[in-house]
Amino acid sequence: MSTTAKFLEGSILRHILVMSSTAAIGISALFVVDLLDMFFLSLLGEQELAAAVGYAGTVSFFTTSIGIGLSIALGALVSKAVGAKQDKQAKRLFLNSAVVTVITSSLVAVLVLFFVPEILAMIGASGKTAELAQSYLYILVPSLPVISLAMALGGALRAVGDAKLSMMSTLAGGGVNAVLDPIFIFLLSMGIEGAAVASVCSRFAVLFISTYGVVVKHKLMGKFSFNEFVEDLPTIFAIAGPAMLTNIATPIGNAVVTRAIADFGDSYVAGWAVLGRLIPVTFGMIFALSGAIGPIVGQNFGANDFGRVRETLTRSIQFCVVFVLGMSLILFLLRHQIVDVFDMSGDAADIILFFCQYIAVFFIFNGILFVANASFNNLGKAKYSTFFNVGKATIGTIPFVYVGAMIGGWHGVLIGQVLGAILFGVIGVWVAYRHVDKLAMIDQLNRQQQVQQATIESHHADDKQQTVDGISGASDDTEDDKVMSDSSVCSAPLSSACAQLAQLDEEPLCHQIAKSQASAEDGSNDNHSDSSDSSNTANGKPKE
Repeated sequence: MSTTAKFLEGSILRHILVMSSTAAIGISALFVVDLLDMFFLSLLGEQELAAAVGYAGTVSFFTTSIGIGLSIALGALVSKAVGAKQDKQAKRLFLNSAVVTVITSSLVAVLVLFFVPEILAMIGASGKTAELAQSYLYILVPSLPVISLAMALGGALRAVGDAKLSMMSTLAGGGVNAVLDPIFIFLLSMGIEGAAVASVCSRFAVLFISTYGVVVKHKLMGKFSFNEFVEDLPTIFAIAGPAMLTNIATPIGNAVVTRAIADFGDSYVAGWAVLGRLIPVTFGMIFALSGAIGPIVGQNFGANDFGRVRETLTRSIQFCVVFVLGMSLILFLLRHQIVDVFDMSGDAADIILFFCQYIAVFFIFNGILFVANASFNNLGKAKYSTFFNVGKATIGTIPFVYVGAMIGGWHGVLIGQVLGAILFGVIGVWVAYRHVDKLAMIDQLNRQQQVQQATIESHHADDKQQTVDGISGASDDTEDDKVMSDSSVCSAPLSSACAQLAQLDEEPLCHQIAKSQASAEDGSNDNHSDSSDSSNTANGKPKE
């Protein structure tokens, strides 16, 4: 299995550029196809079609975000195992995560299919527009397990550093969709249903190529074990659960904005639908950035190189700022051409122009929150990612959007969304830096403790050696048999006095104590002799 941890060395910025650009090409290819869907449907001359695609896209965004969250979990687990050079563990986690992806996405697809009309009504769709959106979703949603597994396999490819093949899989899907779209929409006169069928076919194309890369090229497929699967479930859902909540928070926030705009009419929703397809294409590099830096952060985290982890955050944010500024300038310059291409007019044109002039540049704060969330998911703090994304989609969107709508109409809706993004983007990246610094400090303390422990063990070994040397020296340097006898007694394992003498390792002191012991015994013998003489005298026996 080719699982070299390639992100542990080399330029961080270069890794970010390569991973993001290749991922962005693939992601943008799919988003470009969605934009083409909108373009082809706009040629049919029905504004309800554009609005229907906008509503259906909001629901589709929600379902695919489940798959994105699952792919994040798989990529985070596999990249960390690869960084720690645990190839067997990487195979095991990949397979079990892929199974979780299929099961979870299938359940979500079934649940959404049962409540399609209710979901569309909840976000403001009604009448013919709602009927068109339903026909689109009933075809597209059943293929959710296909695209979810394809995205998970793409995450595995990025985790082992093969961003190129991951890009090729999504490019293939985009190509299939681009070819089939006009065939189904115009040649077969299927309209919006034709666009949905083309999207389903493209999802199978992505799955086919990504499966080849994972199974054949990198040989990540291992043998499935139900017991290991059950054991890994807590580990997988520790990341997948928060990651899914994190990713569905964005479409929920988008649904809130869509619902607020719907109050001003379907024409505004049609313009918002065009922006919904235009934003991912324009800022595809930023959407790709969050998935691209995950393996870089994960591998260096697995190798405990927190300096490179911090640098990854910094370089990613710098790249995000420069890229968004450049693309915002392009949108500003081409704003009227965008309106003309999609044949938008009136209210729909107004919302597109306002976004390109004043709102697009603030996507910087969405981007830095993407970076912060990617770091949380790969540094063992997926719950942080959930908190910030859910927080942004709720308290960072709902009050801002509705207060903005009351004060400034549809302009206030967009401005309110921007204010929430600024707030959570700044706080999120600040917490990300603090978390990396905390991990680095803990790692440094652990290293110091290991060094201290090694030093203590070394000193213990030296002390033992000195004990042996001291005992040997005390035995060899004695000059008479009496002292040798006493020294042998002193060297007994239970003799603490001998241990103290050996640790001091001072031969004169040893001899002095030994001689003192010998003198004491001689004195005892003399006393014994005097006692005998006294006894003999008392018995009338003269001393000889």
